[in-house]
Parts: sequence; structure tokens; C-alpha cells
Amino acid sequence: MAAPGFWDDQERARAVISELTALKGWIEPYDRLADRVRAHLEMEELLADEPDEALGAEIEQELARLDEEVPALELKALMRGADDHRDAMVEFAAGAGGTEAQDWAQMLMRMYTRWAERRGFTVDVLDLSEGEEAGIKGAMLEIHGPYAYGLLRGESGTHRLVRISPFDSQSRRHTSFASVFVYPVVDTEINIEIRDEDVRMDVFRASGAGGQHVNKTSSAVRLTHIPTGIVVSCQQERSQFKNKATAMKMLKNALYKRELEEQAKKKAEVDAAKTDVSWGTQIRSYVFQPYTMVKDERTELKVGDVQKVMDGGIDPFIEAFLKQPAKAGV
Repeated sequence: MAAPGFWDDQERARAVISELTALKGWIEPYDRLADRVRAHLEMEELLADEPDEALGAEIEQELARLDEEVPALELKALMRGADDHRDAMVEFAAGAGGTEAQDWAQMLMRMYTRWAERRGFTVDVLDLSEGEEAGIKGAMLEIHGPYAYGLLRGESGTHRLVRISPFDSQSRRHTSFASVFVYPVVDTEINIEIRDEDVRMDVFRASGAGGQHVNKTSSAVRLTHIPTGIVVSCQQERSQFKNKATAMKMLKNALYKRELEEQAKKKAEVDAAKTDVSWGTQIRSYVFQPYTMVKDERTELKVGDVQKVMDGGIDPFIEAFLKQPAKAGV
């Protein structure tokens, strides 16, 4: 039998190893890049003394590679928050406006899915509530990839769409809203205690497109955390047990995010430079008609190619947000 304190020692050892791994993740890429820069400068000195066409071409190729890798390392340096290295959970909710808003929420879900796929990240759908006619009422994605949360944390807020609605028989222009909230995926090293008596579980039949896809048993699970009122649900698996396990993970992440927000509020009281940071407010406008423009309300960045943005091209907005010193630490 393990001696008292054995498991505590194991936990501490894992925490130290995790911290060392994280530090190596910063130091080693920097050292490798610094060595390459020094080697490049030495090659340039050599070329200046003894001109050589082949060496000159090699130097140009290496310079082009450095021009790509240095900005990537600079961007990574902006993501030094305690949770920035984690995977991300992204929640979507349609605003008021019925089918138009629900269609907009689904468009946003596709946009972030395409962004993740472009980066080689993987995306899991944890929960999805379909609209009556089109689109979605809400959804939850889990995005797995290096610094997924650090890259996406500035995407939380209300996203506004202006377009001629395909659901309007008179082809009128509509303004729709949908919200996006991003949470860090909590791993087992973080202790979020959830007492059984604080959670109410409801089961129901999973919704679907109908026919053979409709679940005949009550496998979908909804969990309500009574002290905070947080509600999560999962209906993606046929097994009630698997849905409950996923819903508990979602609840744990939501509680962790809530704690982070409470800490941020306390910090904001003494940090006047961050008093203008607010979650759930309009952060970006996407205009399809009468002109095309995507504008970030915080950074003032504008992109005219709205279709490229909707196909996942949101990196310029992510980078502009991260480069704002007053907001990069959110």
C-alpha cells in the first residue's frame, strides 16, 4: 500500500514535469531560431568576402524561411496566459430573430470549423441544437490543437451580420446577432470540485432530422449546476452514460471559466487599463450587402473579402487582437 502523501508527491511531480515541458516549449524553438539567425549572418559575411552564386541562392531561401517563422514565434510570445496552451471549447448561441439568427449561428460554427481545419486542428461536436427551419439554436465544439484557446480567446462576444435574408420573400436587408463564447479545456491537473448533490440530471430523447436518426430512448443528458445555475447538455452519443460523461466535462470547463471571469473582474477593479474589456458585447460586424466588409469593433481592422473570412480566414483579426497590449492578457 502506498505511504501517506504518495499521491500528493505524484501530483507534484506531474506538475513539475508539465511546467518543465512548457518552458522547453518556449526555450527550444527560440534557441533553434537564434542559431539559424547567427548561421545566416555568418553566411552573409562569407558571401561578402567570397561571392558565390549557389551560396547566395541558399541564403535567400533561408531568409525567406526565417521571414515566415519569426512572426509565428512572435505571435506565440503573445500567448503566455496560464491557459493559452490548452484546447478550446467554443459555444455558439443564436440571438433573437428566429431562422435568420439561427442560420447566422450555423455560419459562424462553420467559419470556426474551417479555421481549425486550416491549421490542422481537430474539431469534435459536443452538443448541437438544430433550428426548426434552418440553422442552429446553439452548439458546442471542442477544438484540439496547440494554443487553440490562446488563439481563440479574443473571439468571445456578439457577432453581427448584415445581409439580404434568403428567408425573406421580399428580399429585405436584415441584421442578425449570434454569440460566441470560448472556454479553455480543463485537464485533470486542475481541481474543480463538483458535488453530486449540487448537480441535477435530466434525461430526454435526442433530437435529429427525423426517421431512423431519431433516438427512441432517453439518452440525451442535461446537467444543471444548482449553486451557479449553469446548464449544459449533450446528445451526440447513443449512450446515456457517454453523454453524461461529456456533459460533466462541459460543466467542469464552464465552472472553470466562471472562476477565471471572477478573477478577471477582481483584477479589473485595480487595473484601469482593462476596464473597457467586456464579454458578450458586439465585437465584430459582417456586412454582406450593400457592400462586403468585415470590421472588428475593437481593433478597427477591416477586411473586404467577406467570403474568405467566412471560409475560416480569421487570422488577421486574431493577430490584431493579440497584438493589443491592453487586451492581450484577457
